[in-house]
Amino acid sequence: MFLVLFLTIFVLIINAMEIGANIRKIREEPGIKQQEIADLINMHRSNYSNIENDQREISVSALNKVAQFFNITVDQLINLDKNIPQEIQIQDKSTLEQLKLIQELNEDDKSIIFRLIETMLTKKKFKDFFNKKVATL
Repeated sequence: MFLVLFLTIFVLIINAMEIGANIRKIREEPGIKQQEIADLINMHRSNYSNIENDQREISVSALNKVAQFFNITVDQLINLDKNIPQEIQIQDKSTLEQLKLIQELNEDDKSIIFRLIETMLTKKKFKDFFNKKVATL
């Protein structure tokens, strides 16, 4: 939890100039007033306005409340117009797509994957062999 908080604070510092503009953008799209968000984070409207104008930093807890209000993550709020890498679900891919994804890995990671596959195939062969021998008894 501490690491997550630390990384969130680090990202906030780096992206401080964009956060206010991002909040303003998602607030204005549905026509929400500054006062409503200011009330949400227990802040006077003029102080909240300073956040949107990048004249004041927003606290991590307030940022979290704003993200929850708009049903997005803090990452999405901070990186509003940027593409955030998404988790890859390899099970949903065809075999060819899975092989292409493996080919994107560095050599060490590919080696680990192939050793794992070799181990699993060897295990299966031994299991099949023993099951066949037991069946003949």
